[in-house]
Amino acid sequence: MPGAPNRPPDTSPAPAPAPPVPEDPKLRVVRRLAPARVALSLDVWKGAPNSDILSPLEKAEALYLSGDFANADGELDKLSVRFAEPRWPSLPVPFKELRVAIPAPMPPNWNPEFSLPPEEKEARKRHRFAELQLALAAACVDWMGLKGLPVDDLSPHIPAARAALPPSGVPPEFWAELDPVWNAVRERVPMPKGPPGRAAPPPAPEAA
Repeated sequence: MPGAPNRPPDTSPAPAPAPPVPEDPKLRVVRRLAPARVALSLDVWKGAPNSDILSPLEKAEALYLSGDFANADGELDKLSVRFAEPRWPSLPVPFKELRVAIPAPMPPNWNPEFSLPPEEKEARKRHRFAELQLALAAACVDWMGLKGLPVDDLSPHIPAARAALPPSGVPPEFWAELDPVWNAVRERVPMPKGPPGRAAPPPAPEAA
């Protein structure tokens, strides 16, 4: 604007982002258990996933029920490794992302995130996890609807969670919409069964 006095640029630093809320170990396990339960119930397994890939899920479920969330998480890590093995059927998107990531070999400096500070790398990792969780939740609800399982109370949570997820960061409002979906998925979707004649999994250990 002509005649307006020159104003020096604002050099005040941007406010630091709020530190992330630590992830509840119990919720973390449910967020992995529920989509894995659906993934092993997909038609690609022809109704009977192999014992080698079903066993980690059964152990994780038993450990979760006993309150041993750390070891339950470890069993789910084993399952994600199993999903990456070429001997199993290829899972459809987004369930294929439950497999452990095997990045292509490349020099570290080719990674666009190589020079980012550790806090920014971790923030991006959390946001990618949230995006995957949203895609998995939508796919699980769709699959449940096709199988005749009740989803009328779950469907509204998906667009609400999508609206609550900003381009960066993962606010508590996002998980407030998504966690009820995961609890319902785990409760309503039966555990997948192994091949005929397979022995039943051991009962869950009692919580201390």
